[in-house]
Order: sequence, then structure tokens, then C-alpha cells
Amino acid sequence: MTDQSFTNKLIGETSPYLLQHAHNPVNWRPWGEEALREARELDRPILLSIGYSACHWCHVMAHESFENAEIAAQMNRDFVCIKVDREERPDIDSIYMTAVQMMTGQGGWPLTVFLTPDLRPFYGGTYYPPFDRQGMPGFGRVLTALATAYKEQRADITRTGEQITAALKKGNNFRESSTMLAADILDDAIQGLARNYDPTNGGFGSAPKFPPSMNLMFLLRQHARTGSIVCLEMVEGTLEHMASGGMYDHLGGGFHRYSVDERWLVPHFEKMLYDNALLARIYLYAYQATSKKRYRDVAEETLEYIIRDMMSPEGGFYSSEDADSEGEEGKFYTWSRAEALKLLDAEDGELFCEYFDVSQGGNFEHGQSILHTPLHLAAFAKKRGLKEPELEKRLNRAKKTLFNARLDRIRPGKDDKILTAWNGLMLTAFAEAANILDRDDYRQIAARSAGFILGSLTRDGQLLRTYKDGKAKLNAYAEDYAYVAEGLLALYEATFEPEYFNQAIAFTEVLLANFGDESEPGFFFTGSDHEDLIARMKDYFDNAIPSANSVAAMTLLKLALLTGESRYRTPALGILRMLQEAMSTHPSGFGYLLSALDFYLSQPKEIAIIGESGSHEVRLFMNEIHKRYIPNKVVALCGPAASETVELMGLLRGRRQVEGKATAYVCRDYVCLAPVTTPEELAAELE
Repeated sequence: MTDQSFTNKLIGETSPYLLQHAHNPVNWRPWGEEALREARELDRPILLSIGYSACHWCHVMAHESFENAEIAAQMNRDFVCIKVDREERPDIDSIYMTAVQMMTGQGGWPLTVFLTPDLRPFYGGTYYPPFDRQGMPGFGRVLTALATAYKEQRADITRTGEQITAALKKGNNFRESSTMLAADILDDAIQGLARNYDPTNGGFGSAPKFPPSMNLMFLLRQHARTGSIVCLEMVEGTLEHMASGGMYDHLGGGFHRYSVDERWLVPHFEKMLYDNALLARIYLYAYQATSKKRYRDVAEETLEYIIRDMMSPEGGFYSSEDADSEGEEGKFYTWSRAEALKLLDAEDGELFCEYFDVSQGGNFEHGQSILHTPLHLAAFAKKRGLKEPELEKRLNRAKKTLFNARLDRIRPGKDDKILTAWNGLMLTAFAEAANILDRDDYRQIAARSAGFILGSLTRDGQLLRTYKDGKAKLNAYAEDYAYVAEGLLALYEATFEPEYFNQAIAFTEVLLANFGDESEPGFFFTGSDHEDLIARMKDYFDNAIPSANSVAAMTLLKLALLTGESRYRTPALGILRMLQEAMSTHPSGFGYLLSALDFYLSQPKEIAIIGESGSHEVRLFMNEIHKRYIPNKVVALCGPAASETVELMGLLRGRRQVEGKATAYVCRDYVCLAPVTTPEELAAELE
């Protein structure tokens, strides 16, 4: 909002989303004791509005309703209005999103929830137009009805709030099973995903389509486990269509949030850090499994986008980029044919427009075109009678020209807050990329990221949730601890620096102590020292990001192998046993947890290396390990002399060099094959 004649209490916040609303005529308050006390003292219902900076419909509702002086006056008169950034406070978002889903059968953002002063939800929805439209009640009408009901039907509202709160406290219906964990769970999950696969366009289900990164990770593991061509076809079909479609930024790298159509052509144009972290990983794994350069290129271009546009000077990663610029969704990314031809010479311009489907009428709004590639490079080269290297060279030249021209456009807004959990996801992506691609620059970026987290987002041994403008704040959640521990473990395997392993252990211990449940398996979303909310939730589903429980299960299983301590395995198995039926029947909601189950059932390879980190011999060993797709493994290293890591790692104890040479041991359940001293011998043991 450009009119700054109003200023409300959001002006002191650091969240870009909250600051976007600081000059609304609505008397917004941030979530906190001051606002909650005001609701109690005035005996007014709370209007809770939850969204995030890159949310297109959040912007629409803000413009239509929250910048409308008449509607704002109604909100201010009858409600205590609270704004929440869901990315800063996923605990609040999780509770009230679940409540709205209970009430309406659906959810999304912007999330609009009405609460009693004691925080019990009694009515809610998502986007409301300012006035009645297409069967939807106008926001003004909703406000009037609820304000009247609160005054005249208080008993009904109180009863509704109590019922919904009781249901929230009851939580999920999962119960730990005594049935043995077995591979038939994995087989059932494959069949379930296959039934929903789109063989024409890739992906699962129909429009809209979201990137199914975690389900693809699981299916690629099943190809490795069983040799299933069907699993590989589902993975490759989806990866190819996503990278060819408008979901992918063909000029700048990186993926948009999702596709509004089944063909992956028209995206919702925001870019989220977490999507790109997860997608970079699955393209890296596909490159390992198939050796196809296409997948490596997409992974590298995605990571280069993150380095160029989403990395802070301190080494952290920003949260997202908006869909809109200059008030139009996608304006930054789309092209007209005339514009492209004006920038390129005649021959390259025609080639570029044909390859990327930039047509006269366009394939998007206002005659604009979203870049996508209907034909693969080889097929297009054959069609045009060109050799692939020459075609690729000319296309890359044209792409660079348009990318440089795009730099002069007004960019979409950037949410430059740094979230601990999402940084943990990106830390894992860069650490794994360093190993898989043997790139020291990625290793250094991962180390900088870890340094930022440990230096700026850690206080007294505990993590904080968010950082902006030099200020870190808010208690971290289970996902923060789980994701960062996973990232640090990946960075240990990329550097073999003991501090990263030690810190992964330390954060895992905080997770166990502060988020564990003494009565049943699984970790609570919030810690034991968190502020009291109306319910203490657990999250088990892998949605846009993996659940804390899924990532924790995977990390705990790895730590059990590395340390030899079964106490890490026990909570992971509890989660797997409790959710085994759900994984079989609803696999699309448990892609990451299914991967953890696959890890557990596979007898992972335990690889111990005795040698000098960074030496030529050790590097040859590492290249041998990472050039092949071995999803279920742990790797540890210590020098020829005893190191501090050995004290923590059972996998390294008692290992010695053979004849003074760098030596590798490949083990399963601490039963080891003969030690080897050459890459060729190691390769044979890894098969």
C-alpha cells in the first residue's frame, strides 16, 4: 500500500509480510500478549488473518478489503484484528488451519479465522471478496453477521469454539502398531502412487499440480530396491515435464511454486526456497541414477539461482520471491514475440521463439508467452536439421541476451527474512550437491550456511526461528531442529569436520528432550517451553515440506548407525510403526517418511574411511561412493591417528589403515567386508 496516512502496530515488526500491512487502515496487531489481553478486556472476538509474503491471493484480499477504509472501520469497531506471518509462526497457522479445515472441509491462504477472546475458533474461511461475488459472501457481510452473532448468540459461539478446540486437542487417530515393519508397505505405496500417476504429463492427479519432490525421492529409491522400470518412468516422466514446462524458469533457473494446469505450463509464479531445495535434491539423485546431463543441468541452474538471487551476504538464504510485479502476476517472467525478436538477431530470434513456444498470440495473458519447451533438444535439433551442440550454443546465447534484458525489469518482491528450517533444507541440498557433483564451491556455500545458522540463529545451544535485519527471534519448532540436524549431518559427510557431526547430535538431543512425547511416538510441533496455545499439535504429513517427524525419523536412523546407539533408533521406529498403515493407504502424504522406512528396511551400507580428509586417496574413494546412486548409506571418516569423532562414532571404532594406505570398510549391521585400499576394490564392494 503506497498511502501511508495510516500506521498500525505492525510497523515495529521485521516480517516483510507484516510490514506490507503496516499502513493498512486496519488496526492490525501482531500476535502477542498485548493484543490478546485487549480482546479479553474489551470482550471482542479476534479476527485472525494469516498469510505470507509471496501469497498472491493474500495480496488481492489486502488490496480489496484491508485497504478499504469502510471495511477497515468495520473491522476496527467490532474485532481485535491480528496479523500473523505463517512462515514465522507455523504453530499458530497449523492450529487454525486445521480448525478451518474441520469447519469447511478445505483450507489455504489467506486464512481468515474468528476466535473468542480465549482463542477458540468459531468461524473461518480463506479468501473473501469485499462484496458478494460468484456465490461467495462479501467480507463486509461476513463481518456484520459475526459481530451480531457474537453479541446475540454468545452461547452458540462458545459451544462451537469448545467443540472445535476439543477436536484439535484430540489430535490424530494414529496408533502404534505391533505389526512388523516390512517391504509390503513400500510395495503398497508404489501401487497407490502409480494409480494416481499422469502418464501423459507426469506428476500425480490433475490440476493444479504441485512438485511432488518427496514422492519422487521415494519412487527413485524403489527403482534402486526393486529395479522397477515403472518407478523410474514415474520419476523421469515427472522430472522431464516439470523442467520442460513453464514451472521452470528457463532463463534464470529455479522453479515456481506450482502449475495451475495439468501440463505444467502456467505456473503460480512465486518462487519458494523450500521447493527449490527439495527439487534440486531429486534432480541430483536422478542424475546419479541415470547419468543424464539434463538432470545435472537443472540441479545446477536451480542452485545457481539460489546463490545469485536468494543468498544473503551473511550466508543465509531468503524465503521467497513474489508472483507479482507491477501489479501483474508473472509479468517479470513472460515475453511477447515482438519483444524477443527485437532483442535477438533474426536467425536466433526465430529459433528461440520456436523452441520456447513464444508465439504471436501468446500462451498466457495479454498476448504474452511463458517459456517452455514442447520438444526435447534432440527432437528439435532433428526437426531443424541442426547438430545438438550447435543448437544448444545458439539457444544459450539467446537465453543470456534475454536474461540480461530481464534484469532491467522491475523484479517481484523478495521476502528477505531467513527461516531456520528452510535454511536447513537448503543446507542439505548444497552439501549433497558438493558430494554428488564434486564441487568445492558448493561445499563452501554449505559451510557458510551452517556457520550462519550456528552463529546467528543459535542462542545458548538452542535454535531461533527467524532472522532479519540483524535480529534473530522466536522459539524454534521441531522442524527447525530436524531440518538443521539433517543438514549438518549431510555437511559432515561432505567435509568430515567433526564440529558439524557434534552439532547435529546436540540439536537432536534438544529435539528429543524438548519436543518428545512420553505417552506415544512422535514429536510435538512446539517445545515444552513454548507459549501456551489452545492445542499442542503434532504434524505427520509430508505436504509442501516434509514433516518434522519424517525428517527426524531419517536422521535418527542415520545417527543410530553412525554412533552405534540404539536409543536413537527407538523413537524413529515408533514413528514408523504408528504410521505404517497410513503410509500403505495414503502414500502421497508420506513421501519422506516412506523414504525413511526404505532406509530402515534396506540394511544401509555403513562406510568407514580411515585416511586424511581431503587427500587425493580419500577423494578418489568419495568420488566412487557418490558417482553412483546409493540412497541408503552413511559415511564416516577419521585420520590415521585417533580423532575426537571416534569417541562418538561406533562405526569408526577399531578401524585401522592397511599398510599405511587410506582404507575403506563397507559394513552392514557392523558386519564388515574386507578392508580395501583402492577405488576399484571399493567399487566392487558397493555393488
